Amino acid sequence: MKNKQKKIELLAPAGNFDKLKTALYFGADAVYCAGKAYGLRAAADNFDREQLKEAIAYCHQRGKKIYVTLNVLARDKDMQGLPEYLEYLESIRPDALIIADLGVITLAKKHAPSIEIHISTQASVTNAHTAMVYIGLGATRIIPARELSLREIKSLREGLPPEVEIECFCHGAMCMAYSGHCIISNYHTGRAANSGACTQQCRYEYTVTEKVKGNTMDIEQDDRGTYIFNSKDLCMIEHLGDLIESGVTSLKIEGRVKSNYYVGCVVGAYRRALDAYLQGKPLDKKVAEELSKAGSRDSSTGLFYEGNQDQTICLDSAKPKLDYDFCASCVESHNGKYAVIEMRNRFAVGDVLEIVSPNSLGASLTIQKMTDETGGEIQDAKLVLQKVHLYTSHKLQAGDLLRKKK
Repeated sequence: MKNKQKKIELLAPAGNFDKLKTALYFGADAVYCAGKAYGLRAAADNFDREQLKEAIAYCHQRGKKIYVTLNVLARDKDMQGLPEYLEYLESIRPDALIIADLGVITLAKKHAPSIEIHISTQASVTNAHTAMVYIGLGATRIIPARELSLREIKSLREGLPPEVEIECFCHGAMCMAYSGHCIISNYHTGRAANSGACTQQCRYEYTVTEKVKGNTMDIEQDDRGTYIFNSKDLCMIEHLGDLIESGVTSLKIEGRVKSNYYVGCVVGAYRRALDAYLQGKPLDKKVAEELSKAGSRDSSTGLFYEGNQDQTICLDSAKPKLDYDFCASCVESHNGKYAVIEMRNRFAVGDVLEIVSPNSLGASLTIQKMTDETGGEIQDAKLVLQKVHLYTSHKLQAGDLLRKKK
């Protein structure tokens, strides 16, 4: 396909500056993030204005792109401060704004005219005619509704100008509602999903109550009960070729509220998988296994393959599987003599730690010597210690992560 001639972008989540740095270190071509308002992940740390400015400079210095989300379905009260905020974004120049609301698009064209507009999946674009309306308003990229199959994405691609890009999620949490238009959170807690404050009530365990007599009926598959609204996670690492062949040029990973460790594992795995595909090589099983070590729920291919739609609902626990503890991240490397690491979970001399790094796959080290910041030798890195000097023959690099099998 002609699509193979285009650069395929790996797009990663950046819930804060540390996660942004991790995403780029592990191979992302671009990141998406939000300011303190107007984005759909209020639970993420997000960026204040000065942090956004620094983040944009950080990405551009490294030849990477950064997109800012403004994808709330805005109410009138949301519009009051938006023109001034857009003017600020115009001054610091992110590479694009991700928008769902027609009113926000209109204001963006007026107050931030030099910044590209990407149409959010929240806008529920399902056909080329709708996409062309947004393109007529200045959009350069379409992120279609998650409900489209690969066949339908290919049809959408064929109906668009060749310079317009298509971005699709390839990994991460899925919503049981139509493209995130869910009212369960708002109904139970008053926190609306479309304003970025979803409490993920869908992941709780539910029963059915008969209306007239009030009888309660459990819907059980096993003794753990049934999580009837709880969606599996999306995982397309073994099917990147199908996504690319359908016309997708940006592969997006979900996870702005996930941990630094999760971002590193997942971005690193997809970087290796994408590079292998583009080089005509098969996917290494060890690469796919990295995703299970990141702490994920059961996964599926979502709605991409027609006839497999029932895979999206997971009748299982809402909790991710955590077979590994994220122990530490490397913040300084001293000529291969020792590394300064920041603790996240306890470890001790004699423990074997796996290294998560874009520079190696499957490497590990056995802890032989550790000291605190004053040089005092320690046997057990308890949680009260924030930084530890780790002496190892393995040349850790700043940004590498360390984990331990439970």
